[in-house]
Amino acid sequence: MSGTIENRLKELGIELPSAAAPAANYVPFHISGQQLFISGQIPMIAGGPDFKGKVGANVDVETAQQAAQACAINILAQAKSALGDLDRIVQCLRLGGFVNATPDFTDHPEVINGASNFMVEVLGDKGRHTRFAIGVGSLPRGVAVEIDALFAIE
Repeated sequence: MSGTIENRLKELGIELPSAAAPAANYVPFHISGQQLFISGQIPMIAGGPDFKGKVGANVDVETAQQAAQACAINILAQAKSALGDLDRIVQCLRLGGFVNATPDFTDHPEVINGASNFMVEVLGDKGRHTRFAIGVGSLPRGVAVEIDALFAIE
């Protein structure tokens, strides 16, 4: 049934933003065969980067999880731009999570759960995926989280 994923987003009170344009020399998504690759998305809300800071210093885990969810929302916005219909998603295959964290911070998986939980909440079993969550010394625009994605599509 067409519109199933978008109906689920409406039930959750989430409106997808317009897909963000690339900030450098890359494409925001690429389709190869039956796979959709989404470039890393940062937590941009209302046109500007939000959730700036370093997890373990001035950003707590709960706030970083919200940033990860914002990244996931932007991932779905890119998927909508690429596919026209989110119901073409067969499976979320992988999320790659980067956390701008202090050297002693070790709860990267809990941060990226903000995106993982959201994908399952929206896509159901199609949202279950493989994943990595790593800490880095900095991220573009000073944001706390960046996430990329790979989907199987029809």
